[in-house]
Amino acid sequence: MNDPGALTGRTIGITRAEGQLGEARRLFEAAGARVVDLPALAVTPPDSWGPLDDALEEWGEFHWIVFSSANGVEAVQQRLGRRGASLAHRPPGLKLAAVGRKTAGVLESVGAPADFVPPAFVADSLIEHFPVSAWGLRLLLPRVQSGGRTVLAEAFGAAGGRVVEVPAYETRCPESWPSGALLALERRELAAITFSSAKTVEHTALLLQRNLGADWRQRLAETRLISIGPQTSRRCRDLLGRVDAEADPHDLDGMLQACIRCLGDGPLRGG
Repeated sequence: MNDPGALTGRTIGITRAEGQLGEARRLFEAAGARVVDLPALAVTPPDSWGPLDDALEEWGEFHWIVFSSANGVEAVQQRLGRRGASLAHRPPGLKLAAVGRKTAGVLESVGAPADFVPPAFVADSLIEHFPVSAWGLRLLLPRVQSGGRTVLAEAFGAAGGRVVEVPAYETRCPESWPSGALLALERRELAAITFSSAKTVEHTALLLQRNLGADWRQRLAETRLISIGPQTSRRCRDLLGRVDAEADPHDLDGMLQACIRCLGDGPLRGG
């Protein structure tokens, strides 16, 4: 159970996609934190809908659709809706897999609960625990247009699956941050910044450099960096020089707990 006062007096920067801060804000504010929104992803359509539309024309020939993000679910549902179809009324025999609690939750919200969710909310866990042999299966993997991992496609292909991997959306770097966020960074008020994907790390580094100048890394010297999972942690080390804590489990609840533990280690800004 979360301690409702565990982050009282702390200022936490949360990097999320534009318009998708709600659940993270609720969790952190319930723990007493002041939340600063650091939008690090602008979710847009892919350059072309053609590959996804072509795959959905033949969706009755797939055995599984494997979703690695909520954005992928929303894009597929949107394109199906244009054809008078939906995930809730998919062809018989077509099953759905979801990486992560949020992705599974979006599937439930459209009336199509996932047939399989791995015990750990990372792609590697889905591969390890997939309920059937991939041999001979035809799998559709809707994914981000650029920068996403291909580990799912490679692993299923190596196991004998016939994989169709198509761009369903793109995530781009926002132009800037809200003025309040920039002020908090300039004043070094943030006790911690949380990162929910490798791309949020990449875009945050770019926005920091763009808005704070050459000494941007110094502005983070007393700010703890919290990652949601292994790939995100790797990008933190590559671009930011370190990661101070990693969520376990790899979801928002795990990230909140990692933040609470990390900030309990010693005095920091924002407190």
